[in-house]
Amino acid sequence: MERRTIGATALAVGAVGLGCMPMSWAYTASRQRGDESLRAVHRALDLGSCLLDTADMYGPFTNELLLGRVLKERRSDAFVSTKVGLLVGEQHIVANGRPGYVRRACDASLRRLQTDVIDLYQLHRADPEIPIEETWGAMAELVRAGKVRALGLCAVGARSARRPGARLHDATIRQLERVQQVFPVSAVEAELSVWSPEALRTLLPWCASRGVGFLAAMPLGNGYLTGTLTPGQGFEPEDLRARHPRFTAEMMAANQPIVAALRRIAARHGDGVTAAQVALAWVLAQGRHVVPVPGTKQERWVTQNAGAAGLRLAERDLAELRVLPPAQGSWE
Repeated sequence: MERRTIGATALAVGAVGLGCMPMSWAYTASRQRGDESLRAVHRALDLGSCLLDTADMYGPFTNELLLGRVLKERRSDAFVSTKVGLLVGEQHIVANGRPGYVRRACDASLRRLQTDVIDLYQLHRADPEIPIEETWGAMAELVRAGKVRALGLCAVGARSARRPGARLHDATIRQLERVQQVFPVSAVEAELSVWSPEALRTLLPWCASRGVGFLAAMPLGNGYLTGTLTPGQGFEPEDLRARHPRFTAEMMAANQPIVAALRRIAARHGDGVTAAQVALAWVLAQGRHVVPVPGTKQERWVTQNAGAAGLRLAERDLAELRVLPPAQGSWE
């Protein structure tokens, strides 16, 4: 698989990563099977999709434990990205950016992952009660201690943190400017897909101009852009899509032209090319510093996603995707 680099330290990873959250958290709990997920991780590593993206809150903790079973055998094949800063309660999630907590959480993640070092340690959310410089300083100490190789900032929650009238990633960029004064940012993780392209306006250029890697979260639109979901099919109560405004039956039907365009382009590239692969190829085409991290828990989807690294979209394809109607369904 093509290799791409993350950050000024040029950490090399496969062009398509693996989002591990669905194996333990937020999606169809009835289909979460440990053995199947382990096979998916092994398959990703076999194919060169070495960036494994997880977080201590996924489960909580069980996702890191699962990956630890693989890393115990194949640490040299993997690039491990995990996150810190969110605590999961019975009915709520809260941020914790206290330096002491960050240090303890890192040690706990290292134990669960069965490794001596985390390749990329990301701040999942900034704690509004703690200056972000204090949190980032504690994370920088972990790099100097040899427990972490590089630091990143996760901006997936930017929508909920946005002030009225502000652009989507304004707050994230302000945070990035602040922490850059403390210790270099190697990567930013934020949503980017055909139906959620907002990062192209400000956040992606910010990263490109500073040599910062960009991890594209939800590049398949929480599964919608694969074309495998049926409008009105319903979701299990704990599945995040059950409360997602774009996954009502009405909005899923209204956004079908986006999937239709992906399928048309896939057909032009020959038998076996899928809508999901076109969606990932679009993300890859946004810059050499961009690495999509599609989430899955199934080996067959890992294989399909990895195949997107070899798909090159023509200008005609990209032009067709640029003029797609905006996705319907409010995010506010």
